[in-house]
Amino acid sequence: MSDPRFLQIHTLHSYTATLLNRDDSGLAKRLPYGGTLRTRISSQCLKRHWRMADDPHSLHTISGAELSYRSRELVTKLVIDPLRTKVAADILDALEPEFQKAVYGDKADKGKQSRQTLLFGAPEIRWLASEADRLATSSENPALAKTAVAEWAKAFKDNIKVLRESAALPGGLTSALFGRMVTSDSAANIDAPVHVAHAFTVHAAETESDYFTAMDDLKEDADDAGADTIQETELTSGLFYGYVVIDLPGLIANCGGDRMLAARVVHNLVYLIAEVSPGAKLGSTAPYERASLILLEAGNRQPRSLAGAYRKAIAPDLEFAVEKLGKHLANLDATYATGEQRRYLTLADATLPGIEKGSLPDLAEWAAERVGEAK
Repeated sequence: MSDPRFLQIHTLHSYTATLLNRDDSGLAKRLPYGGTLRTRISSQCLKRHWRMADDPHSLHTISGAELSYRSRELVTKLVIDPLRTKVAADILDALEPEFQKAVYGDKADKGKQSRQTLLFGAPEIRWLASEADRLATSSENPALAKTAVAEWAKAFKDNIKVLRESAALPGGLTSALFGRMVTSDSAANIDAPVHVAHAFTVHAAETESDYFTAMDDLKEDADDAGADTIQETELTSGLFYGYVVIDLPGLIANCGGDRMLAARVVHNLVYLIAEVSPGAKLGSTAPYERASLILLEAGNRQPRSLAGAYRKAIAPDLEFAVEKLGKHLANLDATYATGEQRRYLTLADATLPGIEKGSLPDLAEWAAERVGEAK
């Protein structure tokens, strides 16, 4: 099959005695599925750790990639503050409110709590910084600065639209992969070509309340007996099914039409999905794990998750989980005959019949090659 549109990535990861993703009460996130409560890792949690990873295959190591910055203080810290060493404070004070409102909306000058946390790319930040520099250095006093920035603000959306259309990655690589929504400027929105499902355990949730203490090393024998601190936390263990879809033409378009850049992104993303774990409670649980299974599928039909293989909770056994996945996939093939190309790797003593098996470098290269075939 040629011209694949979608690359689907299915994974199984095993974690022991961890608290990978917490809810607002400090407990592990959960998901009822098939009448059974499962432990869950949110897609937001997974994406953050992939995009922030300090790793040989980090997204920021890719040649041609542009950084992205997510903050309520983009204007303050990246546009206005760098000018404070060369521009009078009263002129910057005249400029800043209009820049805040241009980026964050009409109420953004009321303080950072009134602003939406936005994701902007390095090209957009560089342009904003150069505009602030130009307006500040060409204004002789605050009154002139205020007049100049008011005129600038009227044309802001049109001018930044031109910048975004002329830059390959205006919102940075993070926006190009995971999208962006800006409520104050719908034209700044970017559709996400990488779609990430919440991971969940293929079996019922396995949890334990962990009672722990902290001792005072300098306590004297005559002091009160007992611990200085007594607390509880929740620990979980589980075999998690994960699912990611990459819209290859969408990714290529978001990379400014650069197929080589998009291929490098896909190559590195396969590595990150396989090797980067959510990083909660690092010091007390060491939650480091690599995928026990990765199945890649390339095709031009609408993607479909293989989560149905685990709608009925199964035993927490890797080999059985791989077998269930293979059986569910075979049933889908017999019913729908969508004809995807496939590659996989696994640590299990089980196979996926009819699919070529390889190492992680093999799968990453194979995935990158599919970008060249996408139409």
